Amino acid sequence: MKNAILSIFSILLFCSTARAVEPALADSAYNNEQYGEAISLYTQVLAEYGASSDVYYNLGNAYYRRGNVAQAILNYERALRVDPTNEDARANLAFVKARLQDKIEDGNSFFGNLHRDVVCTFSANTWAWVALISFIVLCAAVALYIFSGNVLLRKVGFFGGIILVFVVIYMLIVASDARARINDHSEAIVTSPATMLNSSPRQPKQTEKVVPIHEGTKVKIIDSIATPDDPVSPRYYKVRLNGSTPAWLRATDVERI
Repeated sequence: MKNAILSIFSILLFCSTARAVEPALADSAYNNEQYGEAISLYTQVLAEYGASSDVYYNLGNAYYRRGNVAQAILNYERALRVDPTNEDARANLAFVKARLQDKIEDGNSFFGNLHRDVVCTFSANTWAWVALISFIVLCAAVALYIFSGNVLLRKVGFFGGIILVFVVIYMLIVASDARARINDHSEAIVTSPATMLNSSPRQPKQTEKVVPIHEGTKVKIIDSIATPDDPVSPRYYKVRLNGSTPAWLRATDVERI
């Protein structure tokens, strides 16, 4: 019985050790320029341990070294979804996107872009803490207005409190949007060398006008439809490119972030 227990313990110890070594093995493969092996190992690490900003970042680097720009962008984007403060992933994403064939104009408003940049600055938990601290300061401003005998301090508490009300509300909105962004899979990256934007969810005819887009381009999925009779793709996505007119493309040509 004692030997059996020791055997089980040894097996469990071996399994836990093997799991712990996998990230190091992936790093070693990458450092030895075995990028295909590194991709396989990083993918296994993600499957076993769950989402990790650093692993997504390393996986993106491995794909870029292999010349797969689309998968590199996809994994840099995923790294930033998990941790918006990953500056290495942000820098590499900007570097790779600057070399894409498609230069999509930004059709969003200034304030829309500003809000998006604010949301992407920190994680949802950080913004929640900022909202909490802002609320505490708001309570202090209210207390200052109510209990202070100094007229100047009462004015500071009154007007400061009004400003802080809006700050708290906005911080709550930012925290909520940052939280929703983690689970938002409506954005996708074109992973095929090229695809066509069409006015209808089917293979375009030769006489129809289509818009070609290439690998690495980000699209916003707003609808989808199954096309089981289509020999090319069993599903089509209705997408937008930075606020442009919606169009359809093959679901097999993109991968959700």
